[in-house]
Amino acid sequence: MKSKEDLSLERRYNFMGSMVKDPVDYVNPYIGSIGHLLTATSPVVMLPHSMAQVSPIFTPGITDTYLADKIYGFPIGACAVMPVVGSNCKETHVSKYASGFDHDFETATPYYYSVLLEDYDITTEYTVSYHSIYYRFIFPASDNANILVYTLDSGELEVVNPNVIRGYGILKGVKCYLHMEFSKPIREYITYEEGIVKPRAVKVEGREVGFSIGYETSEGECIELKVGLSYINTDQAYQNLMNEMTGWEFTDIKNKARDIWNRALRSIEVKGGTEKQRTIFYTALYRTMTRMVNVTEYGRYYSNYDKEVHDCQGYDFYVNDGIWDTYRCMHPLQLLIDSKRQLDMIQSYLHIYENTGWLPTFPHLDRDYDIMIGNHAAAFITDVYMKGYKNFDVEKAYEAMKKNAMECTKLPWRKGPLTELDRIYLEKGFFPALDKGEKETVEEVHPFERRQSVSVTLEWCYDEWCIAQMAKALNKQEDYEYFMKRAQNYKNLYNKEIGFMAPKNVEGNWVEDFDPKLGGGLGGRDYTTECNSWVYTFHVQHDIEGLIQLMGGKKKFAEKLDALFTEQYDGAKYRFLGQFPDSTGLIGQYAHGNEPSFHIPYLYNYAGQPWKTQRLVRKIMDIWYGDGPLGICGDEDGGAMSAWFVFSAMGFYPVCPGKPVYDIGSPIFEEVRIHMDYDKIFTIKAVNVSNKNKYIQAAEINGKPLDKPWFTHEDMVDGGMLILYMGPKPNKLWGI
Repeated sequence: MKSKEDLSLERRYNFMGSMVKDPVDYVNPYIGSIGHLLTATSPVVMLPHSMAQVSPIFTPGITDTYLADKIYGFPIGACAVMPVVGSNCKETHVSKYASGFDHDFETATPYYYSVLLEDYDITTEYTVSYHSIYYRFIFPASDNANILVYTLDSGELEVVNPNVIRGYGILKGVKCYLHMEFSKPIREYITYEEGIVKPRAVKVEGREVGFSIGYETSEGECIELKVGLSYINTDQAYQNLMNEMTGWEFTDIKNKARDIWNRALRSIEVKGGTEKQRTIFYTALYRTMTRMVNVTEYGRYYSNYDKEVHDCQGYDFYVNDGIWDTYRCMHPLQLLIDSKRQLDMIQSYLHIYENTGWLPTFPHLDRDYDIMIGNHAAAFITDVYMKGYKNFDVEKAYEAMKKNAMECTKLPWRKGPLTELDRIYLEKGFFPALDKGEKETVEEVHPFERRQSVSVTLEWCYDEWCIAQMAKALNKQEDYEYFMKRAQNYKNLYNKEIGFMAPKNVEGNWVEDFDPKLGGGLGGRDYTTECNSWVYTFHVQHDIEGLIQLMGGKKKFAEKLDALFTEQYDGAKYRFLGQFPDSTGLIGQYAHGNEPSFHIPYLYNYAGQPWKTQRLVRKIMDIWYGDGPLGICGDEDGGAMSAWFVFSAMGFYPVCPGKPVYDIGSPIFEEVRIHMDYDKIFTIKAVNVSNKNKYIQAAEINGKPLDKPWFTHEDMVDGGMLILYMGPKPNKLWGI
């Protein structure tokens, strides 16, 4: 008898015999693969948060992956493979055997990829498991068919027997071990070192080493390759492969990967909306599950932070995060559907803290990169704790976030001890800026990233508010009062004369002739982080009521928000974008293409005008999210851009992580079912919702009337229902 899970994973058909799409069928990995100005996405095949990840190696230098003209190979950890025919592979560098391809002869999904390599008439297919990759190469008839295997940088590879190659590649100082098994015995092979042909050897070691595996093939012959990956050793790579792919059953592995994605994506089920909206939604949800990455290998993991292999102590080890992006909404989204994973991620952060002395900012496999600003790991940890999930070393976490706040420099793109600028912050309550034309004298300041003094002050104020909440929860009253005082430092930079957050010099005087729109040079980096002061003036997530008071009350606050979304560029738009290349997705000065803007559309809820939030979030979803290569308006390098859409399409958003509260917007689906940790269901019903019916007329939560435009995590955690009654005109009395 089939289980409920088995039945849920069967392909379904409607009464006319047409197949009903499963969530994974909506996913288009090429959404966002042409950047509006900067970074584009890639069509990554992987399982949710899995170690094995594959995307074609496209033409170097072409960052818009959808526009690439050639494929140069396919990755296997820190190595690559490339099937070719018609050459003896002695004529050129191993990495130059590229092929043209056509998207019309390509299939890209989260669990499976296929492409015709036109120059060789070879169809390449692959699918994955958690630590293994399965390739199929379908060759034409040839007496000179080859599969190139080589390290992307350096490493060691060995032909163990006619069916097996083992070894490792090294990228960024980390060894990725592999065990490769070929379905057809190797007939002959050629050796490469530094990318060029060398005398044949069984084992090669060095830079750009590898083999060209030679075969004679008949028309349509399929040669398969399975690869086990490991960061521990080659024996573990073999064991990972045996645990996941014992036979030569490509279709079974592909279907299993498909089922895993369906289970993951069904954590949020939607009803209604358009085909396009469902495509954007499930693609966005897929993107949020590609980070962080679980590098645990069946009870053990390798950490490059202490260069040791560890037995798991009740948690899996995760790397690859960009917390400046992801604390805002990606981690809060993942918390709703898999709290255990988030707790493991916190434990992973604490492992890195114990080995580096600091909470990380961009923890990757090889090291923590000192990128961006702030102490946002504090926000991540506090948000999880305040929503009731406490199964981690809370005292160690508090120790870590407090140490970052008290002993680590606040300089952008730096870690290390306090500088003279940090001491000014601690003494005067703001991070000092240079006056116009003043030369930098503090050697620790990054020469390109500059001081970003306004943004540093504002983002640290929020982080210190988060620390204060943890201090209060842990009965550390003195710390609570201290950090709450520091959380108010944002007020020191609000210049009432101009109505913006503005920089102060070391003496505490306003920087003269500050332009809140165009001041600060490239990316505003003298004063702000990638966005200008129009955006950063609203970066007070933790004390919106206090910001409203600074601006003169709700009416003036709403007027300032209105101006944000209509203010233009003081000249050609291309000149503005030339100075602020990260500020894409523009609506006036609001830049949806960059994360500091994300919470701002929801601030009308605090100004007594929630209908403006409802209209605005619909506009952003309609304009700046699409179902094609241009479908993401900013850098989707961490899943945050996609998480914003998932939240907003469902009808709510976490304005201030650390507060267990969600602000209501305007849902696009008739019904959304969120499987909270897979066993409790919270449902959002939008009665009469449509493109025109975007305004909330009335609301109920868990059977009671709701007259405010937000609800709490407690309302959701045990399951329940939010009902929103929608209409074509604002109800200006609801939620005010």
